[in-house]
Amino acid sequence: MAEEIVRGTQSGEVTLRIWRGDQDGGAFEEYVMPAQEGEVVLDVIHRVQATSAPDLACRWNCKAGKCGSCSAEINGRPSLMCMTRMDTLPPGETVTVAPMRSFPIIRDLVTDVSFNYEMAKRIPPLLPRSRTEDEEAAGGYRMAQMDVDRSQEFRKCIECYLCQNVCHVTRDHEENKTAYAGPRYFIRSAELEMHPLDTNDRRQLLQEEQGLGKCNITKCCTEVCPEHIKITDNAIIPLKERVVDAKYDPVAWLGRKILNRTKRTAAEAAVSAPAQGPAAVRPSEEVRGVPLPHPHDTGGAVAAAVAAPPATFPGDDAPPDA
Repeated sequence: MAEEIVRGTQSGEVTLRIWRGDQDGGAFEEYVMPAQEGEVVLDVIHRVQATSAPDLACRWNCKAGKCGSCSAEINGRPSLMCMTRMDTLPPGETVTVAPMRSFPIIRDLVTDVSFNYEMAKRIPPLLPRSRTEDEEAAGGYRMAQMDVDRSQEFRKCIECYLCQNVCHVTRDHEENKTAYAGPRYFIRSAELEMHPLDTNDRRQLLQEEQGLGKCNITKCCTEVCPEHIKITDNAIIPLKERVVDAKYDPVAWLGRKILNRTKRTAAEAAVSAPAQGPAAVRPSEEVRGVPLPHPHDTGGAVAAAVAAPPATFPGDDAPPDA
């Protein structure tokens, strides 16, 4: 589950200590490659695949930082391997490259990110308002550029899932995955909620079923985003404000009463989503973690962290924790 790249300062060699294995376990193996100028981490891994370890598993596609496939943890920081240059890493020091820790291991650097697809199905889609008479005559909607710009930032997401991986709500608590959408899908909801044409109301759904309140805005998701989306400041905090306004603002409540408008419930909002209910993701019998970045005090061996799953999950007989 991890790769360690040791850059030689005089020998001109790159030594990789690579974890080989799958969800049932594995061990570290070392590979020594000649250093080459201008390489990124993904280049070195490809050279290992081409020479010493043709069965080494990793995902990649565009090698341009736009597909989000080659996500990994480099020096403990979730990053894209194709965008991490070798000459930016500390020379002569061990550099760890590990698979994303929040997701189950399939093999080597490849993880199972299906949780994200399950959660995507539970986001109610755009529900546009009716066109006005002049819009019908013009054959389309009219929107202010300012309103369009507000949600445009969120469409830059390449779904690398680095933000999902670094978020401690699920990284440290596997049981939260069934009731926590995560940063990527908070910005998806923010994009829709801020859309000038959308009439859907996802606020209660975000609070009750998608765990928006669990986020304590540490901004770790923003720090690792390769597209530099301000996830916390521009999406999560405004969503929290909208949820609070909808539930606790007396002026908003009075306005709804006067105008005879009711706020959509979580169940009503979820009806239009491709799937309803908690995400169909449950931890395995043993929740396997990723080896520590540096095998301190372990004699060079790094064991996978194993934690017992919680006794109940949303959807079981016992209710989930708040």
